[in-house]
Amino acid sequence: MTDFRLITTIRDIPEAQWQALQLNSGGTYPFLNYQFLAALEDSGCIGTGTATHASGWLAHYLVRHNAQGEAELIIPCFRKDHSYGEYVFDWSWAEAYQRYGLEYYPKLLWAVPFTPASGPRLLHNATSDGRRQQYWQDAIHAVHTLCAEQHLSGWHLNFIDNTTRPLLDTLCAQPRPDNPLAAVRRRGCQFHWFNQGYISFDHYLQSFASRKRKNVRKERQRLQEAGINIVQKTADEISTADLHFFYQCYQLTYWRRRSQGYLNEAFFQCCRQHLSAQMLLVQAEKDGQPLASALYFFDDTTLYGRYWGSQQDIDGLHFEACYYQGIEFCIKHNLQRFDPGTQGEHKISRGFTPVSTFSYHQLMQPEFQQAVAQFAREEESQVIIYEQQARSLLPFKS
Repeated sequence: MTDFRLITTIRDIPEAQWQALQLNSGGTYPFLNYQFLAALEDSGCIGTGTATHASGWLAHYLVRHNAQGEAELIIPCFRKDHSYGEYVFDWSWAEAYQRYGLEYYPKLLWAVPFTPASGPRLLHNATSDGRRQQYWQDAIHAVHTLCAEQHLSGWHLNFIDNTTRPLLDTLCAQPRPDNPLAAVRRRGCQFHWFNQGYISFDHYLQSFASRKRKNVRKERQRLQEAGINIVQKTADEISTADLHFFYQCYQLTYWRRRSQGYLNEAFFQCCRQHLSAQMLLVQAEKDGQPLASALYFFDDTTLYGRYWGSQQDIDGLHFEACYYQGIEFCIKHNLQRFDPGTQGEHKISRGFTPVSTFSYHQLMQPEFQQAVAQFAREEESQVIIYEQQARSLLPFKS
């Protein structure tokens, strides 16, 4: 790893250099924005703090500089002491290691903390496909070497964007255990909404079968009859008080499940200060009093539904705040895709299509790598069947 420098805080990387590489390789994808990751560090959501989940996240950014001393390649990774906040579940792998008297943690996670949103995972200045492929090959070599040097069990590249997946399939599909590029591909499923040139929400519903269309209209109508008003806010319209109320709702969602949210209010307030131009806040209120709130991020093409909470359990309010309002925002702003997060088969009847997500994994123990490869092959066949079954339940006309 002689070409790369290991940096354990984003504040040691010049923001201008980071952002220039991101715009070149990832566009305006919000979750690799310098300020998003800085907010995670500055708020103590990741790092060396004492919080239960934060203490297991340590930034391990691998940076390579050019002859002028400027960053040309950044690999955003995190040293992990657990598997919380990843959404590609490997707890069973850790248990298998333990049964054989081996240590699964620490490991290296190549992803965005607490964010199961597919996107770019390498920041670079490449302007050609050949150079881009070389950078990816260099990056995989670098993380493999880091795992060997720090005695990590392996690396895990989660939620890669679809434009990069064919390249990784080519680079990583090498069966030899001693090949530093070899990695196992793992397939998952989410439900996303796609804009087919709709001009309004009603125009969108015209693509539904009659009964399904009536169900959605009735669902929205019940909230209107209950006197619930929905407000959308972006950029400077989002106030400190708005995010304070949102955060209370966000934590209530976890409290009802006897747990606690990964993120604190300081993180969200930092995002408001630096990233509000890419934030959408949906508020539900009745008689002038707020009831619920949902927070989204967006870039030039995609809306990402991320966090939600409500002070009252009102039938249909979650669907309105987290799905229908997001669809309306996409139509109004001509966004092409809406990624509302993980899980949720209830999204199917509202027009969210099953899509495949992909991650790549390399374990340093050859025997375990072979076992994981077999597991991933069997799991992928089941995911494909699940996606086919889910598509048969979509509400669209034949």
